[in-house]
Amino acid sequence: MPVDVVTARQSNVAVSNDWVGTLDGFVNAQIQPQVTGYLIRQNYIEGSVVHKGQVLFEIDPRPFQAVLEQAEGQLGQARGSVGQAQAQLELAQINVRRDTPLAAGHAIAQSQLDTETQQAAQAEATVRSAQASVAAAQAAVDTARINLGFTQVRSLINGVAGQATTQVGNLVGPQSVLTAVSQLDPIKVFFAISDSEYLGLIKRSGRSTDDLLRASADLPLKLTLANSTVFPHTGRIIFVDRQMNQQTGAIRIAASFPNPGNVLRPGQFGRVSAETITLNNALLVPQVAVTEMQGIQQVYTVGEGNKVHIANITLGPQHGSDWVVTAGLQPGAQVITNNLQKLREGAPVAPHPAPASPPSNDTPPAAR
Repeated sequence: MPVDVVTARQSNVAVSNDWVGTLDGFVNAQIQPQVTGYLIRQNYIEGSVVHKGQVLFEIDPRPFQAVLEQAEGQLGQARGSVGQAQAQLELAQINVRRDTPLAAGHAIAQSQLDTETQQAAQAEATVRSAQASVAAAQAAVDTARINLGFTQVRSLINGVAGQATTQVGNLVGPQSVLTAVSQLDPIKVFFAISDSEYLGLIKRSGRSTDDLLRASADLPLKLTLANSTVFPHTGRIIFVDRQMNQQTGAIRIAASFPNPGNVLRPGQFGRVSAETITLNNALLVPQVAVTEMQGIQQVYTVGEGNKVHIANITLGPQHGSDWVVTAGLQPGAQVITNNLQKLREGAPVAPHPAPASPPSNDTPPAAR
């Protein structure tokens, strides 16, 4: 019987592991007002992209405008009091300078000069007190102006704004959550890996945990989406938890993926994969050459005299369209890839080199 054969070859194989990941915004900001008032306007479209500093909501500013004007009036009064106090101080200092030589010449009583000196000191204290009142009034004006600015509720980040949780006309305060804004480019993917897989990542990168966070070029991550398509951008590790979960024996890791166009959204699931170890001189056979009989994986090989020999093998990880064989097969063996269902131990065959893409319509699926 004519059969196609391939030679079992050895190669260095980078083994990939994959984990279920949950997507989340890189930054998730809850938008809450800092003052209490009635909501009078919503200035954004729900689900749209908003920018840092953009006004999302407006609260009735009239009460805060009135408080600001009142504070500005009190500031003006305080400044006027400073002017009066400074005028009284200057008058008291003039009297002291004029009467000091007269008291020295006994033209006036010393007690009069002492009284004028005391009045000058009191006037100076009054000036300092008035200046302090001006500073307090200025602080009240600044606070009132800040509170007036808080009536415009702004986004503090660039991102996508969610649905408004409060409607126009409601009374809102610092405890009210108006909406949420998520930064989606880049986006985070959280996943958990086992202790051995974590050590494999460290060994693969040849780095410590701290350096692993900066090893994006040496350890790229691949994301496979729910529709089995591979996301075109690779990610990198940005967070490794401080400890293993004692119940699951896994450690939590976060990865960052570029997300142009905000295609990925928080709450989605995907599979994150990365190369964890490298198998040196691993023995590879095509998947189409592997069959399973009562739970045992087998391959058909061409032995002496071009006769079929069935070899029981132990499979390792999958590598592309090949399987890694860890036991049961020698390098250089001629492995048959077609007509497997028609073969038996010792049957004579006519081997030919397999084409680049061997047909699979007459071969059973690879063992899983």
